[in-house]
Amino acid sequence: MRRDNLNDFLAFIAVAREQSFTKAAAKLGVSQSALSYTVRTLEGRLGVRLLSRTTRSVSLTEAGERLFHSIGPRFDEIEAEITAVSEWRDKPAGTIRFTTVEHAAEAILWPRLAPVLVNYPDIKVEIISDYARADIVADRFDAGVRLGEHVDKDMISMRLSPDFPLILAASPAYFEGRARPETPEDLTSHACINLRLPTHGGTFTWTLRKGDREVNVRTEGRATFNTFALMRSAALQGFGIGCFAGDIVKDDIHAGRLVAVLEDWSPPIPGYHLYYPSRRQHSPAFALALEALRYRG
Repeated sequence: MRRDNLNDFLAFIAVAREQSFTKAAAKLGVSQSALSYTVRTLEGRLGVRLLSRTTRSVSLTEAGERLFHSIGPRFDEIEAEITAVSEWRDKPAGTIRFTTVEHAAEAILWPRLAPVLVNYPDIKVEIISDYARADIVADRFDAGVRLGEHVDKDMISMRLSPDFPLILAASPAYFEGRARPETPEDLTSHACINLRLPTHGGTFTWTLRKGDREVNVRTEGRATFNTFALMRSAALQGFGIGCFAGDIVKDDIHAGRLVAVLEDWSPPIPGYHLYYPSRRQHSPAFALALEALRYRG
């Protein structure tokens, strides 16, 4: 069925409800003659008479009665759904889905989005922590969060956090009877706690920098995880040296539970950025989330 034919059915439904071409034409904002022509065209296309017309009244034929009671409620349902969707333009509601890594989820996304949920009860948030870089369009996410501002084509990037230092740390117990590393090369003789990333196909390579010199260190150790929380636990328990974003272990270092090493080799890491499709129509809920997440320096 051609889409423009749907207007013919809407015209028929209006006449059937009003039982008057005059009233239906006024309601639709068309002339009575145009409405009459539309209904006659529909009857000709279907090959049946839908309305019985006299000079004083309009009534449904048996075929018209059946068609009206069949399609009328369905058009009402469609109109109701369209109205409901349109209301989203003005009313913050619906589910917002994010793909991110656990550190960003715990340190940034949830703390900033929780007040939004408190103030807007019709908004729902879903945060999926995964180190694999998801296709946010194909996987039906509204936005993703990763380190750095470089994103794929047709994506918009928005900073969520400042850059932060990369910190290498281990527990004081681990260094009992061991010399602390003084150069990146010394790490090869230490037990290191590794992070496995699906996007890298192996463990995360530690990139250390001092001035103009940069060293990539492939570390070895007995403990490998895919979350920073478990890496931190292993470091606190004395299983080796871990490589962390600064805010993850700063309190442990301040309290003496962990000891930072090679601090002059610790380069800054690009802060977290949120990215989302540039051509996506923003719902009021998503616009509120963007405002709540924006980094304000």
